[in-house]
Amino acid sequence: MYKNILFIFLILLVSSCASQPSYTLVDGELETSVTETLKYYLYYPPEYELKPEKKFPVLLFLHGGGEVAEDLGPNEKIPPPSLILQGRKFPFLILAPENSYAKSWWNTRAVKQLLDSVVSKNRIDRNRIYLSGISRGGGAAWEMAVQYPETFAAMAVVCGMTPLPYASWINKKMPIWVFHGEDDDVIPVEESESMVNKLKEFGYDVRFTKYENVGHEAWSKAYATDELYAWFLRQQLQN
Repeated sequence: MYKNILFIFLILLVSSCASQPSYTLVDGELETSVTETLKYYLYYPPEYELKPEKKFPVLLFLHGGGEVAEDLGPNEKIPPPSLILQGRKFPFLILAPENSYAKSWWNTRAVKQLLDSVVSKNRIDRNRIYLSGISRGGGAAWEMAVQYPETFAAMAVVCGMTPLPYASWINKKMPIWVFHGEDDDVIPVEESESMVNKLKEFGYDVRFTKYENVGHEAWSKAYATDELYAWFLRQQLQN
């Protein structure tokens, strides 16, 4: 039986400064391999067992800096994981890795390898891989959209840091939905406003939702929006 949430450890070979490298001589040149441990949640929708012939979408969710800890406990306080624990059912898998470094950015290469592993070992519709993140995880989502433009069918970013040059590097066929609280004193709403304006200037399919009288925790409203999940399900990768 699949549980709604699985707690899994995974060792990945990635390029990272966080671990001790090992060196191998290949064709007269040194190559470096680095191991990184990722802990993550993996949610299976109720239909996964009932329809063994069906392939399902997957949502990759990246948490923010406030959720960094030695275990996954804090992740349970924010959606989507918190909504799952409250009994909400989703029609797709949800992959929620943990960044365990309080002062470090997400290792997006490790996250991509984790995603690839989950996709290869499960019945995933490769044309319906979705991406979302909040705060620091929102910044990582923008980065992953740039690094892996042919992977994600749609992206939703909530109160994320938004490097403006990324606007010209993202796949123009990928729909984007941005959320931000107008009273955010951690990452100002102007970050998202500037990015959305630039994306629209370049002709991207982008939606922007600003919440009045809401601070940094805009994710509480964003992930409670039923239309967000319906919007994800309408999107497919366009090559």
